Amino acid sequence: MKNVAWFLFGIISGFVAAHFMNKDPRGHELLASIDSRISGFTGTMSEAYHAEVARETND
Repeated sequence: MKNVAWFLFGIISGFVAAHFMNKDPRGHELLASIDSRISGFTGTMSEAYHAEVARETND
């Protein structure tokens, strides 16, 4: 139970820190950069998945 409490504390602390970072213009820029990298990665993974599904259905 103690580990779950620490885990939840860590997640909540991360959200609070991100909220305060987003208020600062430099922090907002950093978070926007991270978001664009994550979006690019997930977009690439999605395209690869859909290409693989299309290849399997054509076989």
